[in-house]
Amino acid sequence: MADPSKIQGTTTPQSAVLHRDTRFIPKKAIGGKGSYIFLEDGTKFLDSTGGAAVSCLGHGHEKVSQAVTNQIKQLSYCHSAFFGTNVSEELARFLTDSTAGKLSKLYVVSSGSEAVEAALKLARQYYLELPTPQPQRTRFIARSPSYHGITLGALAAGRHVLRREPFEPLLAQNTSHVSPCYAYRGKKDGESDADYVSRLAAELDAEFQRVGPQNVCAFIAEPVVGAALGAVPPVPGYFEAMKSICEKHGALLILDEVMSGMGRTGTLHAWESEAVVPDLQTIGKGLGGGYVPVSGVLIGEKIVQALDRGSGAFRHGQTYQGHPVSCAAALAVQRVIEEEGLLENVKVMGRYLEERLKERVGGCEHVGDVRGRGLFWGIEFVKDRTTKEPFPTSASVAVQIQETGLDPAFGISLYASSGTVDGTRGDHVLLAPPYNVTKEEIDLIVEKTGLVIETVFAKIVAETA
Repeated sequence: MADPSKIQGTTTPQSAVLHRDTRFIPKKAIGGKGSYIFLEDGTKFLDSTGGAAVSCLGHGHEKVSQAVTNQIKQLSYCHSAFFGTNVSEELARFLTDSTAGKLSKLYVVSSGSEAVEAALKLARQYYLELPTPQPQRTRFIARSPSYHGITLGALAAGRHVLRREPFEPLLAQNTSHVSPCYAYRGKKDGESDADYVSRLAAELDAEFQRVGPQNVCAFIAEPVVGAALGAVPPVPGYFEAMKSICEKHGALLILDEVMSGMGRTGTLHAWESEAVVPDLQTIGKGLGGGYVPVSGVLIGEKIVQALDRGSGAFRHGQTYQGHPVSCAAALAVQRVIEEEGLLENVKVMGRYLEERLKERVGGCEHVGDVRGRGLFWGIEFVKDRTTKEPFPTSASVAVQIQETGLDPAFGISLYASSGTVDGTRGDHVLLAPPYNVTKEEIDLIVEKTGLVIETVFAKIVAETA
């Protein structure tokens, strides 16, 4: 049974919606403005995570709302098999230009999972379209733990044990996994960044050799890991080394920037900080800022040319592909980010958030690590700071912190996730405030986060005393 003491909703079964917890009805959000969501009970709720790192401009931005309204009045839908639209062309030009043409085409769909599915299929089709086709390339290499989406192909590519477990018999077995770049737990004592990168590169190279380098389509990874590890950035040189291994074996590099991209980490594309350009890049959450469901795949020119010279068609299409309202919202969001200089604010406020978080919670007995980049930060919790031993899964630490944050006494979102250590054990929460967040709001976010953490661990200590 759901815990009747849950504080963010009611357990009365009066909804026809299949909620995430079938025995629990969440409180209703009835409005939103800036960094706040307004609830039916009068709570002014500080949305410090943007939902799931989605609401990059906060709520109720007039320019975006107007762009959506205008597009609906002009044309709400047409099927991309029959027609193109000006707004889809404008969005594609804006985004491809933002890569200096290094990624030359955009494919627009509705969710991050759909974008990853499309990228995996496009990677496979690329090898079939070459002048000398390579049909034996059917495998992918990813990292563990990792999360690339909830649809079957994306779920198979990721390695988040708790999300995969019920569906393992349905998942393709053509993805193998290597270690992530996770310095807090992965680096050995005294090991330099360069040596750590060399070790991870050797591991990836060995995995290519194990499965047959001629059989691999691509290596897929998040530049800054989101839900699976909690805003873990790579050490310097990591992605350069990984791309070098991919190129050595003729495989593609897919960077999944659904959560970490489109400005979240301080550059429009997270790979801009890594001195690499992917062959395929998935984008999502910060693309449309939550105003509409929208995601996409940015595609490297060599893949585009292979299709042009081959069949001339990506054998994958969706009903809402290139939806004009989605494109209008995404274009408006991206123009606001550019016109208001918000990438600079992400960098400045990101540094301030880092400083304040480490000052306020970095020394807490059960905070093992505070890490991130830009306005994308994670806090990992441990039972013992010295050994880095996680709490048992039965303690549900991250969930307790998220639910406590939802109490009107705190009124803050703290995005909880578990499986940080090995896909099953370990807890962390994410913070991802909007790109236009103010210094005063950062102070409030940090103070509320600190109070929630202290409240939860005081309760845990009391219960185990």
